[in-house]
Amino acid sequence: MTGKKKSRPLVSGLVVLGLVATSGYLTLELRKQEEQGVTEVRNVGVLNGTRGQSGKPEDTSEDRWSRLENPARSVLRGADGQVKAVLTDGARTAKLTGPARTFAEPTATASKVSTTDWVRLIPEPWSKGAEKQKWFKDWYAEYADSKEDDLFAFAFQYVAGAPQRKDGQGVVVAGDANFGPLNTAGTEGGDLRLEQSDFYDYLGTAYSFRDGSVGTPEAVRARSLDCSGFIRMVLGFRARYPLMSSDKTGDGLPRTANGMARSRQGVNVLPLTGVAAKDRPSTIDELQPGDLVFFKLDTRTGERLDHVGMVLGYDTQGHLIFVSSREEVNGPTIGDVGGVSRLDGNGYYAKTLRSAKRL
Repeated sequence: MTGKKKSRPLVSGLVVLGLVATSGYLTLELRKQEEQGVTEVRNVGVLNGTRGQSGKPEDTSEDRWSRLENPARSVLRGADGQVKAVLTDGARTAKLTGPARTFAEPTATASKVSTTDWVRLIPEPWSKGAEKQKWFKDWYAEYADSKEDDLFAFAFQYVAGAPQRKDGQGVVVAGDANFGPLNTAGTEGGDLRLEQSDFYDYLGTAYSFRDGSVGTPEAVRARSLDCSGFIRMVLGFRARYPLMSSDKTGDGLPRTANGMARSRQGVNVLPLTGVAAKDRPSTIDELQPGDLVFFKLDTRTGERLDHVGMVLGYDTQGHLIFVSSREEVNGPTIGDVGGVSRLDGNGYYAKTLRSAKRL
């Protein structure tokens, strides 16, 4: 990471407002794309278990599925034409429409993201026609209108000021996270804080990976998550996406930002063409909430991508915002220290964006 290092704000968090917010911009974009590139549209009957206040399945005979390209995906719309779900071929992240929420970090930024988007993991990668399969019908019946924590809720449980949460064994699984321990070896030409704090370092407990490797926490890294460790906490430990023990062993989400960007997991919505400034994506129109975005920030890391975050959505000023764990603010944030958290325009992170993936 580059730039001057500043202390982490003391208070911020998730603000839930009693307002009716919409993801209008994304809905309009989907409609625009649908008009230009619908490959299939059909009506569907009752979506196996979608229930109204009576507890009985609602008549969703006017719901329809359509197919869009770039990337290939299935879109479910209700009778009113509003998007209810977006599922991308080869990806497990599903974008659903649900109750309105507002995410804010008032001591770190004026940005507020008011959204009806909820991003969750489906049991297996999506494919064309999967809406007919029982596993999806059962999953959608459970989560269509659910307020259970999703990826965004998980992410904001680690920003500054977030209260601690413990599991049934008394292990702290959420709460204000640091980026990493101070670099006591000195900061001249180096970093103020050390990287390499994974999710099990935050937890303070050993973690057994599926390849047989065991992640052993370091006490000095307790309650710390570097940028990729934060994504692995949210998507892996909390949402149960499979995790690799490193960039080379195991199957699932690799350990580092570079490993994630170059892995075969998910779908490359902004393909990586290189790490030089000229390799910045020419457009970010394909991005949607929940996508992972990858950056080239540090010239010292050669051809490696060195930062990863998650797209949150458009703020009230129309800027596309992402959340990530950063050295400058010592932890997860959508703040402005070290560069505003915008993917559009010509700010620090917008200029250093190199690729994006939908898991």
